[in-house]
Amino acid sequence: MTIDTAFLITSFVTMLVVIDPIGLAPLFVALTQGMTPALRRRIALRATGTAILILLAFAAFGEALLSFIGISMAAFRVAGGVLLFLTALDMLFERRTKRRENQSEEEESDDPSVFPLAIPLIAGPGSIASVILLMGQRPGVEGTVIVLGATACVMLIVMAFFLASGLIERALGKTGITVVTRLLGMLLAALSVQFVLDGLSAFGFGPGAG
Repeated sequence: MTIDTAFLITSFVTMLVVIDPIGLAPLFVALTQGMTPALRRRIALRATGTAILILLAFAAFGEALLSFIGISMAAFRVAGGVLLFLTALDMLFERRTKRRENQSEEEESDDPSVFPLAIPLIAGPGSIASVILLMGQRPGVEGTVIVLGATACVMLIVMAFFLASGLIERALGKTGITVVTRLLGMLLAALSVQFVLDGLSAFGFGPGAG
């Protein structure tokens, strides 16, 4: 089976930008403040593992659920693209980070691995919409392998950032994290517009309509 490199890159970049490991790292530090390194490692593993299971479930059954309730993939592609564009705006204007910080402060508990880390900070509406959109964009075994593989790679990056979050936060500083987040926001904005155009093309509008 020949792997579609372009779709692999698109899948990886989409999931990387939406999940935003760099933006999550300072929140992980805040939620695990005062904990031992061993406990932090367990929380990082549990959070990423739970998020993988959630995204895997939506990748496997998300499109079937949409069909069951009468929503076409093209319509979901347009709606998902709009949702991702709003997420990109939040990243560009720093609203996303502030909202995440508020969530982490309001929901802080002894074990934040499942909530709020796994849900909704990692496997939130944006990442769930993205995995369903990508699966619908390339149906079949090849598309499934590529999307799940790209998502798994991003989760490994999230785990690595969690484990090294203190070092990364000190190295980049607040300004560095802001710059990276805004650059990722620009990429996500472009990707979300492409999703909308693909959805409109299925309805006979825009480029590629036929």
